[in-house]
Amino acid sequence: MSINFKELANKYQTPYYVYDFDYITKQYEELKGAFRARKSLIAYAVKANSNLSVIKHLANLGAGADCVSIGEVKRALKVGIPAYKIIFSGVGKIDEEIKQALELDILMINVESDAELNRVELIAKELGKIARISIRINPNIDPQTHPYISTGLHENKFGVDIDTAKRMYIQCKNSENLDPVGMHCHIGSQLTQLQPIKESVKIITDLVRNLKAIKIELSFVDVGGGLGIVYKDEKLIDTNEYAQSILENMFGLDITVVCEPGKFMVGNAGTFVTKVLYEKVNGNKRFVIVDGAMNDLIRPALYNAYHRVEVLNDNQEFSDCNLVGPVCESGDFFAKNIKLQKTQHNDLVAIYSAGAYGFTMSSNYNTRGKVAEIAIENGKDRLIRRRETFEDIIALEEEFIK
Repeated sequence: MSINFKELANKYQTPYYVYDFDYITKQYEELKGAFRARKSLIAYAVKANSNLSVIKHLANLGAGADCVSIGEVKRALKVGIPAYKIIFSGVGKIDEEIKQALELDILMINVESDAELNRVELIAKELGKIARISIRINPNIDPQTHPYISTGLHENKFGVDIDTAKRMYIQCKNSENLDPVGMHCHIGSQLTQLQPIKESVKIITDLVRNLKAIKIELSFVDVGGGLGIVYKDEKLIDTNEYAQSILENMFGLDITVVCEPGKFMVGNAGTFVTKVLYEKVNGNKRFVIVDGAMNDLIRPALYNAYHRVEVLNDNQEFSDCNLVGPVCESGDFFAKNIKLQKTQHNDLVAIYSAGAYGFTMSSNYNTRGKVAEIAIENGKDRLIRRRETFEDIIALEEEFIK
């Protein structure tokens, strides 16, 4: 869909995020369709973009939710995702979160260490409940992605090794307050190679069969998320090949496949739009300074991530520059040493593939209000989060001034 960024800027001001909901629908239906031969649950990874309207849109399509805080669990429930489609993951859940998850009766708590399993068992016992759990396996597979978003190696903080997992499942079997219903594996984000996924799925399905032999029958195998998107010129994994590589390892198992896409659903659906304030030259270095900043979109500063940038003017005079924001940090940039055309005050700049880990990682650094979020569906725009005001930012502090 072609989005009129200038029209939206006039209507909602800048900076803003805009999301193409029709694209999100296409992505969901494509992935769900790839698993049509098997019982499956597409559990959207809420952390990628937790706007209530985004989650609601996916809920309407039939998605579940993969959550990494009790706040995300409550977001999913608030917009109509049923508790039996919600998974609570995360390497460090506090007692109150575990308690609330058990009281809300969600599908399963995804446990990442034997210490955490002991806490879940204790809290379930105190509440007189049975905790449905899955255990996150760390298969020690190199996902061939950025080290900050790699999660499947022993050097990463996530999950447990196979031997520890076996002991944990036996503990569950022998417990009156634990019900082992699933197994989970997520090796990283922005995956563009199929082989690491194949290897990790084989490891966990072999373990599922080993457990079955000792009368521990699981109902769910959660293969995680991480399917890559196009930022620049990445060659992506075909969704049918992806599904087939998983399903071929499920032969003979009566089990529901769970998949947790986040970026795949929303990454390429979103664009961050900012406007040029002015240009500046230091020596022979050109800077294009815009009204958006690292507090709005931190991925370039945090990961040195690439986002395609387009200046929305007709000037054909290009030269090297850094595209930067107004925040008082040298790390406040969107792109370095890229060719952009000569700009004028108020020219718009579109920063693409910003629908995932854009707004959700934004902050109020420098007392900057979070930007507006806009949805486009069937050619019509609507506001799904208003721009923050100064009063919004100070609301939780003002009453405590002495």
